[in-house]
Amino acid sequence: MKAAAAEPEPRPAGDEVERLAEIFGAIADPTRIRILTALSAGERAAGDLARLLGLTPSAVSHQLRLLRNLRLVRKRRVGRHAYYALDDDHVVQLLRQGLEHVRHG
Repeated sequence: MKAAAAEPEPRPAGDEVERLAEIFGAIADPTRIRILTALSAGERAAGDLARLLGLTPSAVSHQLRLLRNLRLVRKRRVGRHAYYALDDDHVVQLLRQGLEHVRHG
């Protein structure tokens, strides 16, 4: 007996395609992948990320701004300090699935 074919996913709308391409473009950068991976362990201050990754605070701030604009990370302010975290579990899933794909082959 044949297994039933999976129901096809609905086609994404034009604006969804553009947004998805922007997200994949953003995570195509090795520095941004390192930032997202570091944040997958939990919330961190921008300065801590810079030290952890061996980057300048300016470089990290620039990358975080881009990731925030795409809603991949969120910012929380406490006084003069800004703390960053992954926006939601979907970001972790994207990273995990990408790594699984790389490690599979």
